[in-house]
Amino acid sequence: MSDKERLVQFELLGQEHAFYTAAPEEEIESILSLVRSLVEIDTPKSSGTLPVSKVAILACLNIASRYVKLEQEFEEYREDSGSRIVRLNEEIKAKLYGE
Repeated sequence: MSDKERLVQFELLGQEHAFYTAAPEEEIESILSLVRSLVEIDTPKSSGTLPVSKVAILACLNIASRYVKLEQEFEEYREDSGSRIVRLNEEIKAKLYGE
């Protein structure tokens, strides 16, 4: 454990969990908030009780889905930005050199 790491303890689905991290407190709170909201969304309130492992898998799948979507959106953003930069570069050259 590095000097910057600290123990983070939290409760999820009635179970205590802990891990060491050097991440800033604000980031940890955002992460835990997201996980809690996904677990609450994925846990049907009206139909029996899902095993904790199934709830965890559903939350992981939800997070993975969001991650994949963000990756795709980022790649589209990179491609769009790249083509805009090329176009702007060509426009600047044309204005500077009268092409």
